[in-house]
Amino acid sequence: MDVVELELALRTPFDGDGLLEWLRPRAIEGVEAVGQNTYARVVTLPHGVGAMELTLHGDHVGARFQLADPGDLDVAVRRSRRLLDLDADPVVIDAALSEDPLLAALVEQVPGIRLPGQVDGFEVAMRAIVGQQVSVARARTMLGQIARTRGREVELELAREHGLSHAFATAESLAEASLEEFPMPRARGRAILAVAHAVASGDLDVGPDADRESARSGLLAIRGIGPWTADYFAMRALGHPDVLLDTDLVLRRVLAREELDRTRTDRWRPWRSYASLHLWRVA
Repeated sequence: MDVVELELALRTPFDGDGLLEWLRPRAIEGVEAVGQNTYARVVTLPHGVGAMELTLHGDHVGARFQLADPGDLDVAVRRSRRLLDLDADPVVIDAALSEDPLLAALVEQVPGIRLPGQVDGFEVAMRAIVGQQVSVARARTMLGQIARTRGREVELELAREHGLSHAFATAESLAEASLEEFPMPRARGRAILAVAHAVASGDLDVGPDADRESARSGLLAIRGIGPWTADYFAMRALGHPDVLLDTDLVLRRVLAREELDRTRTDRWRPWRSYASLHLWRVA
């Protein structure tokens, strides 16, 4: 399989450093690797498993793909763009947020902030469930174990360049797992299995074009999944620009400290996801 090299266009300004700072501590060992200005990972595509390497520059992203089937190239490009939020219009977003004096100062410090997205909606759902009430480091460890035990092992040259060995587990693979396989509270393990079964059966749509409200209600109907998990999924998996995670402990503290009530935060519509990123950063 040859490596295909492309250049992905974007609108400036582009806070690529902020994206990598977000992705780095959350990178799943064996699945993802984050360098100084590069993000690499193994990804499951419609016709097989592939590897991607994205090098972030100020005005474009250099991309390298090694794919099992050339027909997956368009899908790989779209997923890369969604992961890095390359189709966002930072000028419009920054201008809207800057109407609030607090956010104006934050936008001036970090123009062109991007919403970290995803290459697989099911993976984001797993990240959200596993990450409930545990540290980022602990969640990363548990997700790595799931990838090693239920993910597909790969031997791709581009993956080996970054020390990568596995694709993350698919819904179909996890649906076949036993509760004892998960190193976490049993209630959380049950939620993982329930989501895996729902996605594998087609009862729950976690694709990029899924309806936000349908996906949210479907997740909330599963025991062990609350508003934070459902809204985090909408923000990252669906790239929804207007999610304010006001149930998030860190954001709640910032909102309280700055005396920001619902009347104030409603003025940030329809870009509250980006406002949340700014507030997380200052926290």
